[in-house]
Amino acid sequence: MAAMAGGKGKKKKWSKGKARDKVDNKPLFSKEQWERFNAEVPKMKLITVSTVVEKLKISGGLARRALIEMAEEGAIRPVCLSRAQRIYTRSIGDDEEKEE
Repeated sequence: MAAMAGGKGKKKKWSKGKARDKVDNKPLFSKEQWERFNAEVPKMKLITVSTVVEKLKISGGLARRALIEMAEEGAIRPVCLSRAQRIYTRSIGDDEEKEE
């Protein structure tokens, strides 16, 4: 009897997986976020979409568009523009003058 009862243990319960906290990033700039974006981002050494999203708590699409616009204005300079990742750096006028 004891040998037959050994195989009848509890059934394995499958875990539901790890639950991640859902971040609530804003899809539009508020006035203070826009001012922070214009003040802080041009001073950063390494500027990527993900760093801007983490710093300002905005959506990735909004950060991507804002960085493209800022690059067109000349406030930041593109380093590597690939399909997957866009990397920018601050635009410093001193470096351009030394090269010439």
